[in-house]
Amino acid sequence: LNAGAQRARTNANGVRTGDDYALGLAASWEPDLWGSVRRQVEASNAGAQASADDLAAARLSIQTTLAQDYLQLRIADQQRDLYAATVQAYGKAASLARAQRDAGVALQSDVSLAQAQLAQAQAAAVDLAATRAQLEHAIAVLTGRAPAQFALAAAPADQPLALRMPAMPAAVPSALLEHRPDIAAAERRAAAANAGIGVARAAYFPQLTLGASGGFSAAALGSLFDAPARVWSLGAALAQAIFDGGLRGARSAQAEAAYDAAVAQYKQTVLDGFQQVEDQLALLRLLDQEATLQDEAV
Repeated sequence: LNAGAQRARTNANGVRTGDDYALGLAASWEPDLWGSVRRQVEASNAGAQASADDLAAARLSIQTTLAQDYLQLRIADQQRDLYAATVQAYGKAASLARAQRDAGVALQSDVSLAQAQLAQAQAAAVDLAATRAQLEHAIAVLTGRAPAQFALAAAPADQPLALRMPAMPAAVPSALLEHRPDIAAAERRAAAANAGIGVARAAYFPQLTLGASGGFSAAALGSLFDAPARVWSLGAALAQAIFDGGLRGARSAQAEAAYDAAVAQYKQTVLDGFQQVEDQLALLRLLDQEATLQDEAV
């Protein structure tokens, strides 16, 4: 919808100054004969879905980091109690070594060794406290709070960390990887790049545009809506590029190269997913063995 008013001076058929008023409605439509618009819509939808998957991947990454930091903090609480008992035991051992030295049944080197062992345990306890403080600050940031305004109470010593991993089947179906948002995003980007090829190839064919317009045009505002002031047009236009210096061919090659890159990235993302799953399954199996040895050490 457009409306306009102007006053102009022209020299066609003599010098003339006059007014012109116009009010009209115009519409045009380009039939999607070769699928260019459909492909553009397909590419845009795939891009929107990939963006949603990126958001899900970012959220999942934050949730994963938060869970890991929280578990590490609770492990630090358990180790704090272990180090406290260790320091107490090493302190008793150092006192016993000094008493044995005073009684003449132990050497000064035995006392020094016991004191060094005690100091090392005390230093490790201080390192553990620093690690817990850093984990607490990381949890505060991940939950959107200032570190100075966030505190997480230590777990009671009489309540062990009772957490168990769910049983993992021996064979995990690869179809589960389709639920990973990073893989889903890579697949959607490959689909968008594929649609881009269709858009580039549609440029080889002519464009048909249908148009219609109607309205009023008059030299005086009072007669703008009179019957003689009515104007209209109806028509079709067909356009075909004859020579473009290789532009369409280059854009088509560019779209195909972008598709190849997106497919390669999709394959790499899938392979990375397989690797991460296999790494974690192997790690879980080996950590079961390490847990047994750690229990013996404790």
